[in-house]
Amino acid sequence: MITDQRGAAARYRQAVPVIETVGLTKRYGPITALDSLTVAIEPGIVGLVGANGAGKSTLIKVLLGLLDPSAGGATVLGHDIVTAGEQVRSMVGYMPEHDCLPPDVSATELVGHLGRVAGLPRAAARERTAEVLRHVGLYEERYRPIGGYSTGMKQRVKLAQALVHDPQLLLLDEPTNGLDPAGRDEMLALVQRTGTEFGMAVVVASHLLGELERICEHLVVVDAGKLRASDSIASYTRTQQLLAVEVDGGAPARDALAARLTESNIHADVDGRALVLALPPDDEAAMYDAVRDTVADLGLALLRLEQRRHRLSDMFSEPRADHGRQSEQGQAAGV
Repeated sequence: MITDQRGAAARYRQAVPVIETVGLTKRYGPITALDSLTVAIEPGIVGLVGANGAGKSTLIKVLLGLLDPSAGGATVLGHDIVTAGEQVRSMVGYMPEHDCLPPDVSATELVGHLGRVAGLPRAAARERTAEVLRHVGLYEERYRPIGGYSTGMKQRVKLAQALVHDPQLLLLDEPTNGLDPAGRDEMLALVQRTGTEFGMAVVVASHLLGELERICEHLVVVDAGKLRASDSIASYTRTQQLLAVEVDGGAPARDALAARLTESNIHADVDGRALVLALPPDDEAAMYDAVRDTVADLGLALLRLEQRRHRLSDMFSEPRADHGRQSEQGQAAGV
């Protein structure tokens, strides 16, 4: 069974962030891929979201020590990425975005070999290979050459090799890349199960907000290499103190309702077919009653009366001066 039974390591992961960057910068000549990025990522399943080219893959490679930072620094599981890169890589599983699998070997051969490279003895590597291939759903296909695999199966092989050495942290770069909707659902469920059932910290990089909302507990948003926001999924979708009201009859009925509410000293803004009202925090019930009674007095048919919620997509359509524990440092991401 894939599990981390190292009690000391588990307690450590609960005590400190699994990833912490301070002013992390990476330049490619005149291009700045990471721009003074400062963020702390706690244990759990965390989404790293941004448009293609926002710096997600660069960040992962810098954290792994595959690229040297131009300025600033970072720690992964408490270890400095520059001075302890080899130790960091021994504790982290990495699933790359690009197609990197040799076509002429089987999944068992590849995953077993990479387990040996990670330091597992031959017998342990063989046992772990069987376990992770069963976990990702490739046990029956494990002896087939990878060149004959579908895209979904190849993605599962990449996840298996990231798991074979029992890492404390998984870095997954676009794990649903190239998959059809059914394949995406299956991969997301697999990632979620890996993180929740086996207690591994997981960072999932993706440009697809909807996917991350389904499986992640926390979201880190980057744009042009800068931190835009870092907070829990719940905070992004929390209930707003706004009430949306929609009545049958189109714009004339909507405007009539707005006029009558104004007469009662209730301000309403037009938002498409609906009216939006600010809810008083100390007496929400009175506002609901006033709207209901006004609609009834006008003889209108009420289609919708609901408290609005934030959507993840809102973060890309309106500025945020500050969000949660991390301050906004970037401009709107074009995801």
